[in-house]
Amino acid sequence: MSLLARLFGRSPEPRPLALPYDPMSPEGLVARWVRWVADSSQRESPIADPTGEFAGVGQPEDVWFLAGTFGGAVTRRCQVPAGRPIFFPAFNVWQSRVDPGDVPVMEQATGHAHLDDEEVPLRPVGTPETFLVRGRLGNPVTGLPPTMRVSCWGLWGQLAPLAPGRYRLVFGGDDGHGFWVEANYLLVVS
Repeated sequence: MSLLARLFGRSPEPRPLALPYDPMSPEGLVARWVRWVADSSQRESPIADPTGEFAGVGQPEDVWFLAGTFGGAVTRRCQVPAGRPIFFPAFNVWQSRVDPGDVPVMEQATGHAHLDDEEVPLRPVGTPETFLVRGRLGNPVTGLPPTMRVSCWGLWGQLAPLAPGRYRLVFGGDDGHGFWVEANYLLVVS
């Protein structure tokens, strides 16, 4: 494979990157969420998606990830397969090229989440052990395709698998200094 193909493309079958966490632990889900976002092209970024059109791109088979925004509010609609738990950030930050233990905690951050007017509990989760992320060119996590070390912190929500039907999930948060995000999802579970 040429140097340009390695830098700007993807090999047909890249080797899986090991996780320092159990994949279904809170830290493991955070790391997998960051990898999901990093694996999106700039055009199909779930964070920049204005409608939910790209919500299903690259989803794993055992959990369904949802994304917030880069700032401000968005309304999206997406199909969610029945039987999958849902994991999302009400508010989060990440750093690339970091040393182990360097977690970007934001003490003044706040968050909220509601499913059909019922409050969804949020929990702060950070990744004190960095993890490797292999991105695509222009991805919103690393910006570059080479493998990088990343650390993340945020206020995260998780839902047990929902019964088939329609649901309104609203989540968001702020950094305590004026920056805020909010995502309003119509989830169609089938």
